[in-house]
Amino acid sequence: MKELDRKFMLDAIQLSKNNVTIGGGPFGAVIVKDGIILSTAANSVTKDKDPTAHAEINAIRKACAKLNSFDLSGCIIYTSCEPCPMCLGAIYWAHIDKVFYGNNKRDARQIGFDDKFIYDELELPIGKRKIEFIQLLQDEAIQAFKQWEEKEDKIEY
Repeated sequence: MKELDRKFMLDAIQLSKNNVTIGGGPFGAVIVKDGIILSTAANSVTKDKDPTAHAEINAIRKACAKLNSFDLSGCIIYTSCEPCPMCLGAIYWAHIDKVFYGNNKRDARQIGFDDKFIYDELELPIGKRKIEFIQLLQDEAIQAFKQWEEKEDKIEY
């Protein structure tokens, strides 16, 4: 382990501890590029009344704003806990190169943050999921996809 990796992970852990002190969830994240911190964030789900305001998502949003880009290639995220499915998806969509994490998903499950049901749901056919999914107006919706496909000056991501 490099000393900088240790330092940035300790920063993420401290963010998680500080957040518990102020009434938030025990999660913190730091995004780094070329050894420089781009963003830091903690979980703000209850404060913001936003179920997507996880530490990793908040840090990704801030880093993207700082770089004025949706692409975080070349970045590393240090997070106090193994990312949940939503955060994992965001990390992949942002093209982050590497993830360092402290606690794992079993540790999170032991304190009431259990994402197993989401992983289980993703494996099920749509008709077997707990939330009802109904495809509606696909013929109309596909028009936007056709527009995108034909657009010559699109910015792919």
